[in-house]
Amino acid sequence: MFTAAWKKNAKILVKGAKKFVDYKRDLLSDERIAEIESRKKDLIAAVKSGDRAKVDEASKQLRATCEHSLPREKPQGWFEENVEVMFVAIVIALGLRAYYLQPFRIPTGSMQPTLNGIVGTPMKEDKWPSFPVRMAEYVLKGRSYVKVVNNEDRQVPIVRTMDGGVYTDVKDYQWFHFFSRSRLYSLNEKPLRLPAPASQAFEVGLRDALIEAAQSGGSKQKGQDVGLLKKGQVLLEGFIDTGDLVLVDKFSYHFRKPERGEVFVFDTIGIKGIKDRSGEQGAGSHYIKRLVGVPGDSLSIQRPDLLVDGKITQEPGIRRVAEGGPPFKEDHIGYHLAERRVGDNLAIALLNPEDTLDLDGENARPGMREYAAMGDNTGNSLDSRYWGTVKEYNLVGPALFSLWPITTGHWGLIK
Repeated sequence: MFTAAWKKNAKILVKGAKKFVDYKRDLLSDERIAEIESRKKDLIAAVKSGDRAKVDEASKQLRATCEHSLPREKPQGWFEENVEVMFVAIVIALGLRAYYLQPFRIPTGSMQPTLNGIVGTPMKEDKWPSFPVRMAEYVLKGRSYVKVVNNEDRQVPIVRTMDGGVYTDVKDYQWFHFFSRSRLYSLNEKPLRLPAPASQAFEVGLRDALIEAAQSGGSKQKGQDVGLLKKGQVLLEGFIDTGDLVLVDKFSYHFRKPERGEVFVFDTIGIKGIKDRSGEQGAGSHYIKRLVGVPGDSLSIQRPDLLVDGKITQEPGIRRVAEGGPPFKEDHIGYHLAERRVGDNLAIALLNPEDTLDLDGENARPGMREYAAMGDNTGNSLDSRYWGTVKEYNLVGPALFSLWPITTGHWGLIK
């Protein structure tokens, strides 16, 4: 308490020199360490002598020795500092994505009008708005204008559907985990990358191009129909409205049970009906639906209502789907039974009014408790009515926030 300030400062300098050696020992030579230790002893001896002039001189010598002990260590430049900041930001972002929040793009229209999926609209290039308007639409609406002209003559396998349509081998993939794209495969050329998912590529011109290819250059190879997409032929022309980008809360389900009525995301690993329809690609993806049944529920449908244990469900999200009204379209019919579709190899769970979907509850093995998922756009949603239940181990988390686009009316917390 009554020690002179110059003595206190000297003792602090001794401690600082000790920490410096401890932190930088792997970079200091043995000679430098020995010199610093010698200067420390000189300062300690000067303090004990009570001679302030000697203390000032010894402090000056110790400080100079430490400051010049690493002459090659230079301060970081602007480039190194920015790289370090970016690296730390990336590590934090990856940590958040892995454990707390994960972005997820809505791929289909099964959750409309609550959430928008990706939609393609054909439009000739001469009808497109000006470039500044297109840029503004991309930022505000997530709308991108696409045109793809075939660069080579491509022989493509043609598969004809029962309604007279045609399709070919087009597979989706994710670009940087955010942007949905697809590849068009042919028998004689490398895959052609398309700036849209497969379904939307067909909507903005690919279907018409395949019909033309089947009619004008059709042939058979090994019993398979083959069409010719000619060089210079327009394959895609129009605009793509992106699906909503949502943040998924991956943290909450570790501390609370999933709640009936909330929108949630789950992976599709092990869901047989999805695998049978979409193959390994569909079985390893993520779906977003409304959680309509929790373990122990017995679900049934009496159009337009969803019933749990024989009683009409009262959760706000489910009631909104059942009752319709704005922003639903006038022809919205609420919840209805699954429709048997010719050619669909799907496990239909709710087919007749007498059918129920019974969800395994507390007696199920850990991780195997069952949940039911349905799209808000029930007329255009492949969900638990068709492929059955979602297991507890499939759960990812509730959909928390619609992040982008900002002009669809969905921006904000998801209900």
